[in-house]
Amino acid sequence: MNVLLAEVAQATQRLADAGVDSPRFDAEELAAFVHGVGRGELHRVADADFDARYWEAVARREAREPLQHITGRAFFRYLELHVGAGVFVPRPETESVVGWAIDAVRAMDVAEPLIVDLCTGSGAIALALAQEVPRSRVHAVELDESALEWARKNVEGSRVSLHHGDARSALRELDGQVDLVISNPPYIPLTEWEYVAPEARDHDPQLALFSGEDGLDVIRGLERAAHRLLRPGGVVVVEHADTQGGQVPWIFTEDRGWADAADHPDLNNRPRFATARREVP
Repeated sequence: MNVLLAEVAQATQRLADAGVDSPRFDAEELAAFVHGVGRGELHRVADADFDARYWEAVARREAREPLQHITGRAFFRYLELHVGAGVFVPRPETESVVGWAIDAVRAMDVAEPLIVDLCTGSGAIALALAQEVPRSRVHAVELDESALEWARKNVEGSRVSLHHGDARSALRELDGQVDLVISNPPYIPLTEWEYVAPEARDHDPQLALFSGEDGLDVIRGLERAAHRLLRPGGVVVVEHADTQGGQVPWIFTEDRGWADAADHPDLNNRPRFATARREVP
């Protein structure tokens, strides 16, 4: 075993002892990042080329700083995104939310679908939709200034139009025209603060995590915004916590102008996102 692989084995144990969920993956990913190689190429790093900065990176991860903040990158569907302090790190479970949205837009058979991503954070959802629905027109809204700076880096050169504003009141010029509204909003109840993983609680923006006593305050505001933005027959897709599956569809009720409200599971078969269609008069 070469030096780097031996160090990765030690780092894996340290990260496991610190409570990191994926210690082996993170130890390898940090080694690949520091040494400028792919994870599958670690065995090719010569002993003489071992970089002691690896242990600085491991110590940061051991202190539960997010892996993506250390490497400065996050992977989401087919994208590599710039991330760091001040922006919510996109999670794998959100990929299934976007997958459903892409299928829904394609099924609409609209030549140039108009899409709005509310609470865009890093821009991950908006960029994935722009990339995978090639003729779409995508607008993304973010309130937090720090997150907005990261989104600007990510959307540069893309077809995504980025807007600074409150998701609940933004883009009034698009009222009644949008085909799809999608959001991964804050949805953690304030009462759950102490149970949130340190990576999120101590490093993700609070604005991107918490939303009132039951976690649904922002989603209630998004329901009205989505109804305002969507054309009749347009669709809303909202991510939520796996414990909120029985609650979110009830926000999108018939008496508020919605049809077909339903919940959907993620890849682990946990309730993950709700969808509804704006009623056609």
